[in-house]
Amino acid sequence: MQLNVLGGELESCCFAPITGFYRDGYCNTSIEDTGSHTVCVRMTTAFLLFSSKVGNDLSTPRPEYEFPGLIEGDQWCLCAARWKEAYDAGVAPSVVLSSTHQRALELIPLELLMEYALDLNY
Repeated sequence: MQLNVLGGELESCCFAPITGFYRDGYCNTSIEDTGSHTVCVRMTTAFLLFSSKVGNDLSTPRPEYEFPGLIEGDQWCLCAARWKEAYDAGVAPSVVLSSTHQRALELIPLELLMEYALDLNY
């Protein structure tokens, strides 16, 4: 069983579009996932523009990879380093903690992820 950053069972991130390193709807990871696609985020236009400017165009469909292109509001398993880079640039998207793999904590402190959490009740 893979765990989320809160210590519970990892929940699904998104099935439409299908996300995850393994395209199983979860931010599952393994040693094969060198990019650590572990942070479940909800896309924003600001983040998508930022990502494109730094060399990772997530908006353009890539049918050869069965990738539909993302729009604002889509949820997606994002690389932990890219989320941190976006945070440093002031454009980090919101995070679904229950669907964010604990491996993300290797690069991002839990307290920081909690500031952007969509699934915490205060």
